Parts: sequence; structure tokens; C-alpha cells
Amino acid sequence: MRFRSRRMCVGATAIAVVCLLSVAIAGGQAGPAQNPPQKPPLTDDVFKTVVLLKGIPVDTFFEAMGMFANAMGDDCTFCHDKGAYFDKSLFANPTPRIMRARQMIVMMNAINKQYFGGEPRVTCFTCHGGNESPKRISNLALQYGPPVDDPNAMELIPDPRFSADQLFEKYLKAIGGTDRLAKVSSVVAKGSYTGFDTAFVEIPVEIYSRAPAQLTMIIHTFDGDSVRTFDGRSGWMAGPDTPMPLITLSGGNLERAKLEAMLWFPTPIRQAFPEWRVGLAVLGDSDVQVVQGLIGGQPQANFYFDGDGLLVRVVTWTRTPVGIVPTQIDYGDYREVAGVKIPFARTVSQTYMQMIVKLTDLQPNAQIAASRFAQPAPGGGGQRRAVAP
Repeated sequence: MRFRSRRMCVGATAIAVVCLLSVAIAGGQAGPAQNPPQKPPLTDDVFKTVVLLKGIPVDTFFEAMGMFANAMGDDCTFCHDKGAYFDKSLFANPTPRIMRARQMIVMMNAINKQYFGGEPRVTCFTCHGGNESPKRISNLALQYGPPVDDPNAMELIPDPRFSADQLFEKYLKAIGGTDRLAKVSSVVAKGSYTGFDTAFVEIPVEIYSRAPAQLTMIIHTFDGDSVRTFDGRSGWMAGPDTPMPLITLSGGNLERAKLEAMLWFPTPIRQAFPEWRVGLAVLGDSDVQVVQGLIGGQPQANFYFDGDGLLVRVVTWTRTPVGIVPTQIDYGDYREVAGVKIPFARTVSQTYMQMIVKLTDLQPNAQIAASRFAQPAPGGGGQRRAVAP
């Protein structure tokens, strides 16, 4: 089971160099942080062989591809040509399973349109649930065995004993208090990065963060630097591991980048969303309290706090045409720096990748050049792909 999970993520990461397509991309120049947010490139602008998922941002497209891999419990070559592991142009081959998947998307869209007003309530995961074939026989173990709860669910078990303000106040006090937090305005950190994309080999990573919400991570990959930047308004990804030289973040990916940047200086976190509600969940064997941020009554993010008030997990969701896709960020190994507790370990889990960052050195209030948060130069992603037929 462990091997299978790893295989799924490695293959789905191949999505990051891929899926059904080929690209014609022009690189841009780095611009100042005050520039207005750029319109993200759409699938129609970039890919040649996309049939159904047209007119959506490229980063959302890869979230959808990850959704398919997750729903099938396999890697992306379950549907795509097996040779695509070695020749990315083969991702464009219309295999029988790709053709079948397109039929299933049409069926799914028809069901949602007729019965749910077009909302993606029925998804690939609804029927497959992590299996290659949909289940059609009752499972008595599910009915009579211990309940299996998903702590990342949007639906919360309400907890009327606490308010969001009380839990956030406890959190800020647990990590040092607002007075100490106010004295830290920037952080420069170094550490290691591991993931399925590195075969669990540790590689160096640098992090630059500045209040109130700017964040850059530079991963020194085997093929060159991979950069993730949020300048306070806009976000980008660039590097040899991205599906195109420069990806502009949008939707749920952009909102997650904003939250990640804010949580380095979390005093104003209560202003992140206009609505809040609280609930309970279980992570492993531990009870946690959950604060959920909403916009217009729609859940946007869950914040999980342990008994000491420390933030141990954040879950956000990206809405795609084929369903809602979660991202889970786990925090741990809190250490005190300049009177403030900072998590030195964080694991980011998505349907198409997982990464673990462990910090080894952290300098508070370091001078950081403004250029660290500018749009990164296009990297080598996409340039090494062969052109699809």
C-alpha cells in the first residue's frame, strides 16, 4: 500500500511535466511587486490536445489531473501511455482509457447539470473512491466496522464551547504573544527539501519571508533552482520541475500561497476570511479543534489546533471543473526563535505531489532585498518536453 501511494504521487507529479499535451510558451520578464495581478495563462493558450478542460487556468488544470490520479488510486500512466515516464510527448497519445475518461467526464457533467444545478457534486472520486474500478457491491465492513472519518472534510462537527476568536487568541499566545510577534518582521531560513520528486533524497532549500504576507521558497533541485513566490498579491512557480517555464497562480492556489505567507506572521490571521465557524476533528489519535474560514457561507480553509493551541494543520481547497481538490499542510517541530515559536517542519500534501521541508537555520529580522519577492524569471520547465503530435 505504501509503495502504491508513492507510485501515485510520482506519476501524478509527472503531470507537472505533462498530461495530454504539448506547449508553445513564451517567457516573460520579471516585474515589480506593485504591478497589477496578471491574468494566468489558460489551457487554450498553452496546450494543444486538451478536449474538455478548456478555458481554465493552467495551475487549476493540473489540480484536476491530480484529482483523477487520486480518484483512481494510481499514477497518471494508468490512463496515459506507460512510455510517458521516459518520453513526455507520449502523454498526448489518446489511449483507450483517456477516451473512456472523457466519456466519464461528459457523463459526470450531465448528472451535475441535471440534478445539482451544474455544481460538481458528483466527481470521479464519488464512484471510484481511490479504486481503479467503481464499487458496486455493498461493503459490510463499512456498515458494521468502526467509522472512518475524514478530518479534512468541509463538514465540521460543531463545537459550541469555543469561538474562533478564543482559539486564535490561544494560538497567538501559545507561539509567543502579540507583543513578541510584532517584533519579528522578516525571516530568512535554510533547510532541506525531500519529496517523491527527489526520491526522498534531501536537497537544499531557502525561504525568505517578510511581513505582512510575502514569501519566497527556492529549492535547489538537481536540474536547477525551483522558485515559489508570493509578493503580497500575486504568486508564481518557476523552475525545471514545473510544467511550463512560469506558472501564474490563480484561484485556490493563489489563496493558499497567501495563507502560507500570512502564517509566518499570523497576528492578523483573523482577518483572512469574513466568516468563521468552529468544530472538532481527530488527527491520528489526538483530538483537535478546528477553525474554518468561509466566504459567502462556502468553506475556504480549515485551521487545526492541538491541546496546547499550536497550529498543526491547514487544509485549503481548489475548485476545479471536475471537483474540489484539497491541499494539506502539516506543521510540527516548533522551536523558539527570538521569543516566538516557529514550526521547523512542514509537510505539504497534494493530489499530484508531496514535499517535506525541514528547517535547520533561521534568522529573524534579516534584511531581504525587495527583488526576492518579484516575479521569478522563467525556468526550464516545459522546455525539455518533446512536442506532441
